[in-house]
Amino acid sequence: MDCPPRPLPTGYPSEPWAPSCLGFPLPAPQGSPRLVSFSDFKHPGTTRKPEESPQNSCFSTSAQNNAKVAVLGASGGIGQPLSLLLKNSPLVSRLTLYDIAHTPGVAADLSHIETRATVKGYLGPEQLPDCLKGCDVVVIPAGVPRKPGMTRDDLFNTNATIVATLAAACAQHCPEAMICIIANPVNSTIPITAEVFKKHGVYNPNRIFGVTTLDIVRANTFVAELKGLDPARVNVPVIGGHAGKTIIPLISQCTPKVDFPQDQLAALTGRIQEAGTEVVKAKAGAGSATLSMAYAGARFVFSLLDAMNGKEGVVECSFVQSQEADSSYFSTPLLLGPACSHSSVEVRARSLS
Repeated sequence: MDCPPRPLPTGYPSEPWAPSCLGFPLPAPQGSPRLVSFSDFKHPGTTRKPEESPQNSCFSTSAQNNAKVAVLGASGGIGQPLSLLLKNSPLVSRLTLYDIAHTPGVAADLSHIETRATVKGYLGPEQLPDCLKGCDVVVIPAGVPRKPGMTRDDLFNTNATIVATLAAACAQHCPEAMICIIANPVNSTIPITAEVFKKHGVYNPNRIFGVTTLDIVRANTFVAELKGLDPARVNVPVIGGHAGKTIIPLISQCTPKVDFPQDQLAALTGRIQEAGTEVVKAKAGAGSATLSMAYAGARFVFSLLDAMNGKEGVVECSFVQSQEADSSYFSTPLLLGPACSHSSVEVRARSLS
């Protein structure tokens, strides 16, 4: 696996006040793609010219940005900052927010921001169908957070039920939307979501993604800290799963190439695997990783929207149904690249190996 430096995506605000954090850097592709079909999208594509530098392309707004995005669990610790980032992006034209409490207030607050996305809040199960109708992308951060001493698996009983309920609503009311699962344990909530969609007869493995982007974000940050590099220019592929030792950072495949003594490499790998616990302990019972997860979730959604808009060379890791390992589900770098026609967008997803 040889991952080159990450070009910056298109579609972000050009105004001088636009926060630079919205220019999420992404890895570039190599190798042979395996085909994944995203059908029924009608977003005319644009691509970044090869000669454009990341600085020049970061805030381009040439794409057709009309995505309808729903956030389920929008009032929570991840949901609110995630919704803020989505509201601030011109890739999004309609933002619908759902939760069992406080969404009218969150939506009212966000609606005052001077960006073009319309925002509406939906409260309670009876309003969930309206929240989902017509959505292109649904992001699900809903669920309870970890507390000190808890593992992601400890969340299973509660969050599995929440995710199954929300997945069933998606299967009924927006079966062709891209489903991005943040709710932990992702290693379990993705298979649950898949089974729910199968039950409703609308399962497409190419439309269900476990968001593991935070593992890559952390790996890039920690490597950059140790080597004195710009983290936006570091790319560490992270494969496997999204819990403890299932998180496998491929430091040897980092771009730019880095070397660590064996003891430092072991400590770095351990820190990446237990970074979520590091935050849980630091917050001392006040929550888990919410802000960094919101950033990572937004980065993944923007990558997905870039691909749907026709941008080529968009790569993100994601926990998906896979044939790359003995496990039925596995996280690997996926290439999202358009092959557009008037009525559909096909997205090729492949593992970098």
